[in-house]
Amino acid sequence: MNLKNYLDELSKKGYLKPEKIGFDQISALLKSAKKNISAARKNLEIDEETCYTMAYSSMIKIGRALIFLQGYRPDDGQQHKTTIEVAGEVLGTDFSDLIEKFDKMRKKRNQFTYDPLIPLSQREVDDALFCAENFYNKVKDWLEKENPQLKLF
Repeated sequence: MNLKNYLDELSKKGYLKPEKIGFDQISALLKSAKKNISAARKNLEIDEETCYTMAYSSMIKIGRALIFLQGYRPDDGQQHKTTIEVAGEVLGTDFSDLIEKFDKMRKKRNQFTYDPLIPLSQREVDDALFCAENFYNKVKDWLEKENPQLKLF
C-alpha cells in the first residue's frame, strides 16, 4: 500500500483528519522541537524525568510536523501512537530503528508519568536525549531534501 492510501485508510478509521496546515505551523513545531532538545540537555543533570520528557516531546513534535506535511492531523484517543506509526510510514525503513526507539520512549514515558514507582535509569535518559538529537538531525536532513522551503528551521 502506498503512503497516500495508508493515510486515507487511517483517516477513514478516524485516526487522522485531513487538514490544510501551513508551513508556518510546521516550522514552528520544528523550532519548538529543537528548543525541547536544548531544554532536555540543560535538565540532564537536574531532573531525569524532565530531560526524558523534553526529549520525547521534541520527537512527538517532529512526528506531528511530518503528518502535517502530508495534509493530516492526528485525531483519535491515541495520538502519540498514531503519530509514531505514521512518522515511520512517511520516513520509511531508513528510520525504522529510530521509530522503534521512539515508540519505546512513548511507552516508558507513559509508565513513569502514571506510576511514580517506575524507575528511570540514567542510561535510559542518556539514550532518550541521544535518540531525540539523532531523530531531529536525520529528519531535518530528510525534510530539507523533500521540502526545500523548510531549510530555515
